[in-house]
Amino acid sequence: MPIRARNKKGLSMLKIDGDMTIYTAAALKDELMKHIVKPCEREIDLSEVSEMDSAGMQLLILAKREALRNNTVLRLVNHSRAVLDVMDICNMAAYFGDPIWESELGKK
Repeated sequence: MPIRARNKKGLSMLKIDGDMTIYTAAALKDELMKHIVKPCEREIDLSEVSEMDSAGMQLLILAKREALRNNTVLRLVNHSRAVLDVMDICNMAAYFGDPIWESELGKK
């Protein structure tokens, strides 16, 4: 489960590829936390998340909590269909507070 990272004009952009499930959660958490602890404005692109379960949702909640704790901005963007489905089931969209637009990938 790679996380691709790049910076553009002071914005840290992370992109998660693949599954966000119980099977990938431990490795993904370690990699995600390496990025989240750095204080800066950040976006996490979820367009290529192909499968997600409650463990994946917990990782997003952790990332948001850590961003709030560090007084930094975190936005979730380009939600895949898999992410939207879990957010809907868990009724968590309001918690994150980001506009939700389904990615082009998620519409397929």
